[in-house]
Amino acid sequence: MNLSEHRYGVSLEWTGNRGTGTQTYRGYGRDHVLRSPGLPDLPGTADPTFHGDRDRWNPEQLLLSALTQCHMLSYLHVAVKNGISVISYEDNAEGTLRLNRDGSGEFTSVLLRPRVRIGTGDPALASSMHDEAHRLCFIARSVNFPVEHAALTLV
Repeated sequence: MNLSEHRYGVSLEWTGNRGTGTQTYRGYGRDHVLRSPGLPDLPGTADPTFHGDRDRWNPEQLLLSALTQCHMLSYLHVAVKNGISVISYEDNAEGTLRLNRDGSGEFTSVLLRPRVRIGTGDPALASSMHDEAHRLCFIARSVNFPVEHAALTLV
């Protein structure tokens, strides 16, 4: 077993065929289901702007979610290493997606807004640890746009 390489798998099933497949752009649904063994199904769709359902997760939300989860998990790891006791952690992240004339698009930036309450430890150190958490975050290291953070540390 190679400890330096990990593999992940998900399956996707499109459930948006309304009977005529993709004969017309507005004639099919964007609904789909993401699955991974042992986990609940995750209902997905397109962003409502692109004819998706507001009651399902879209890829843009999932990317943003992955970034905020990864930063939090990296931060909690760094906190343990530095003797900081984190009592609570919340984030209200926001990403910017730019659409291009040719129909393509890309994220141009993400801003994480972690709000961390610590029980013990140096608040200045706790604030500075977001830089190390960012450096360690697998997902942030894998994207080609800036992922910034505007953290608030509470005691």
